[in-house]
Amino acid sequence: MKAVQIYRHGGIEQLCYEETVEPRLESPRDAIIKLKAAALNQVDIRMRRGLGAVEAPFPHILGSDGAGVVVELGNEAGNLHTGDSICLFPATDCGQCEFCVADGDASCSQSRILGERENGTYAEYVRVPARNCFPIPAGLSFEEAAAFPLVFVTAWRMVHSNARLRPGEWILILGVGGGVATAALRLALRHGAHVIVTSRSDQKLIEAEALGAEHGINSSKGEFAEEVRRLTGKRGVDVVVDCVGGDNWAKSLSTLARGGRLVTCGASAGSEPKTNLQRIFWNHLKIFGSTLGSRQEFHQVLKFMEVARAKPVLDEIFPLRDAAKAQQRLEAGKQFGKIVLRMDE
Repeated sequence: MKAVQIYRHGGIEQLCYEETVEPRLESPRDAIIKLKAAALNQVDIRMRRGLGAVEAPFPHILGSDGAGVVVELGNEAGNLHTGDSICLFPATDCGQCEFCVADGDASCSQSRILGERENGTYAEYVRVPARNCFPIPAGLSFEEAAAFPLVFVTAWRMVHSNARLRPGEWILILGVGGGVATAALRLALRHGAHVIVTSRSDQKLIEAEALGAEHGINSSKGEFAEEVRRLTGKRGVDVVVDCVGGDNWAKSLSTLARGGRLVTCGASAGSEPKTNLQRIFWNHLKIFGSTLGSRQEFHQVLKFMEVARAKPVLDEIFPLRDAAKAQQRLEAGKQFGKIVLRMDE
């Protein structure tokens, strides 16, 4: 099969498009998927650069998101049939710890994203646990089905499960254009919230407002916290989605109204920001750390996609052979929505 592999950590020149061995079933509960599309995520960049949470053996195939067709099944993979069109839940877990048995597998200490230790989806075929395969929501193409799982289940956990965003509330989303931030925008609008977004790109703000954001703030042109206060009549917002951290962290906290909630799943600008604890306890603020959602939350996302006829925002689609160009676009932060790889026939 054709795949994109890395043999060492480094820049995009380490991505090798080449022929390699097709995966085989290793467990009676496994499935082999012929992939039609795969989506890029920031974890791919971190793994390529050697900044991932785990060390992968080389050569290694990146990629956490994918969609395709079931072509082979183990004899205990009872939830699937060959020929099924599926999308992938992008994480595995131990299935036995206190969190897993209580449907809290997102907190499992052994939880791993596809493409970290196991070969991922930058390939024509992938082996996964059959329980990670789910029917594609009606109306989605393979490219759209590959684009939504990781970012939407992450955003769902942040916006719905943790922040419990309610209709009519104000929400601030930092760094719109990225996959999780754009998914959070989609979810917030469906919840009937008033949405403010930030970006360092005027074009991304225009695109976010076209999707339904009420206000866009260019964070490179001034203090976004002051502008948020102005837009909300000095009240502040009810929820902040901050995957940036760094110097923005204190600013994010300052935009919250009393009783506000901040949710974070990343710290691209720094993970040790200064924090005013007095502001947190005097204003009864709540801070939620979040990672990928659970399988139960993924079921909720799938139902939401079906009922709301929601679709992820696609940025650009590249052929698999151009994975290096795709990663270059992602690493430069040029995307608005999800960058997708389409498998060559």
